[in-house]
Amino acid sequence: MTDVFEPIKVGIWDLPQRFVMAPLTRNRAGEQQVPRDIAATYYGQRASAGLIISEGTQPSATGQGYLDTPGIHSPEQIVGWRAVADAVHADGGRIVVQLMHVGRIAHPDNKDGRETVAPSAIAAPGKIVTADGQVDHVVPRALETDEVAGVVDEFVHAARSAVEAGLDGVELHAANGYLLHQFLAPSTNQRSDQYGGSPENRARLTLEIAAAVADAIGGDRVGIRISPAHNIQGVLEEDPADVAATYGHLVDGLAPLGLAYLSVLADPTTELVKDLRSRFGGVVIANTGFAQVTDLDEVKQIVDGGLADLVAVGRPFLANPDLVERWRAGAALNEPNPDTFYGGGAEGYIDYPTLG
Repeated sequence: MTDVFEPIKVGIWDLPQRFVMAPLTRNRAGEQQVPRDIAATYYGQRASAGLIISEGTQPSATGQGYLDTPGIHSPEQIVGWRAVADAVHADGGRIVVQLMHVGRIAHPDNKDGRETVAPSAIAAPGKIVTADGQVDHVVPRALETDEVAGVVDEFVHAARSAVEAGLDGVELHAANGYLLHQFLAPSTNQRSDQYGGSPENRARLTLEIAAAVADAIGGDRVGIRISPAHNIQGVLEEDPADVAATYGHLVDGLAPLGLAYLSVLADPTTELVKDLRSRFGGVVIANTGFAQVTDLDEVKQIVDGGLADLVAVGRPFLANPDLVERWRAGAALNEPNPDTFYGGGAEGYIDYPTLG
């Protein structure tokens, strides 16, 4: 059996153990969506994770959904991320930025009045938080066919900006109900052009972005996250045959690109996920902690059981900057404070104590 504290090669990185820090939205960016100095402290504290996957970060101003989330598309944002990269590298860690275009999970009030775009003009259910409180999601404008190439360009520009900032790579966010997931799912993609209809067409944009970003910065610096049949934020994938066809085609297209990893937010024991792992043929990261907290026992079960090569761990890293040391020593963990998850300053962000 594989020890979870054994090193592993992932892309260009030599990682010290078989779990990594999952992306965690914290809503603490400053003006112009620039990471603040406090973000450099936060990520630097967690460098022992080996590989940190950053909070969701918009590749363009249009791609922003929530208040105070960082971008990686302007010169000012590059400077802010460079401080983050330097802090993580100073303590021997690596960090990739998760490129998250939210698509229809947005509101103009959160991004200086900019419009909301999506595969189709279908509003998301529920509400979104703005500075004035919770409001209904707006009906997005469906992207024109000739605009889709511009979305690819946004991801490529953001990936190059990440490398310029000294970050170690990027993770493409094609999960959790955001733009790329919206293209993948028949419930949110009702297009009649080459980006809609069949599973192959619905997977086309994600594959074009993955190929273009891999070409721009090297596939071994690129990961991608998917969440098949997650059924979240109104992005519904309820036909098992269609899910298998869509994600099978997607992963078959990703496999030749030489990506660093495929991260799958789903039950790794299912036949679907096992099939996708086999098709990918490279490093797979399991993420099971969206609805529940992932503990060390679960990490061991997944890795020892050969269900994935690594496991993404979220909330335990949030409250325990030295989680690796605590798990090695069998020490007690700090409990995270949900009241400080989103927004604010140092409290609940950089003030969790370490064993030292």
